[in-house]
Amino acid sequence: MAVPLCGVQAADYPLATSEQQLVGEVLVLKARYEDTLADLADAHGFGFNEIVAANPGVDPWLPGDGTAITLPGMHILPDAPREGIVINLPEYRMYFYPRDEQRVSTWPVGIGREGWSSPIGQTRVARKEANPSWYPPRSIREEHAAQGEILPAVVPPGPDNPMGPYKMNLALSGYVIHGTNKSFGIGMRVSHGCFRMNNQDVTELFPQVPVGTPVTIVNQPYKLGVMDGKLYLEVHTPLDEHGFPSVLDKQAAIQQLLQERNELVSGFRLDWQKIRDLVFAEEGVPEVIGEPYGQF
Repeated sequence: MAVPLCGVQAADYPLATSEQQLVGEVLVLKARYEDTLADLADAHGFGFNEIVAANPGVDPWLPGDGTAITLPGMHILPDAPREGIVINLPEYRMYFYPRDEQRVSTWPVGIGREGWSSPIGQTRVARKEANPSWYPPRSIREEHAAQGEILPAVVPPGPDNPMGPYKMNLALSGYVIHGTNKSFGIGMRVSHGCFRMNNQDVTELFPQVPVGTPVTIVNQPYKLGVMDGKLYLEVHTPLDEHGFPSVLDKQAAIQQLLQERNELVSGFRLDWQKIRDLVFAEEGVPEVIGEPYGQF
């Protein structure tokens, strides 16, 4: 698979065909004594939750010198229109398909925390602003006041502005894609419903996105894709409509997905033990669950 083409944070992949369903690759590195998973996620373009999920049993704050760390850089593209911006909430990840180009870029994002869930559905970029001021709404001012912190009516551009250097307002009242003044929290449920990006990432994305760009927000904890004649499954922790980890019947959800994507699944002999293991582990790394009949 192709490796990222540019930047420390960006993952920019060519799409050989319009039917390509997987991009990237899984890499492994050795942690140094001073590394944390948060540091490694930030340095290599991952969100905190996804790098923790991909490394079960590893202490996120003290992995240990020489510990093998999985970088979950392979992704099954979400089952969504390949135009503009696609955000998959359980993945804490954004995909961007530039118009008239056969490529996709992807970045980790912070999403709405409990009580401030991010929306699901289709919208568009309504307006853009560089060096924005922040006008905290009454609900946020009241929340901070209850914690003893008085927010001003307006926070001007600069290092203390939680909008970061750029923002893109969606055609959904109150929802914004923006940078941040707090890099920790990328790839977590941290925002008041908006989509938070690293400043380097939003700086790269901003000039590529014209006003009117479609934005599709999906909730797909389970993704299926075919590569090199094999069927892959990628599993993330499901989130409910309020942003909480879901208590849904996960095996039933997988059965429903396989039925709904029968056109993709038919012709493959499924490894049900592997499917159960992936659903239980929720590590977010695509793995083979099916091969053509006769190859098991």
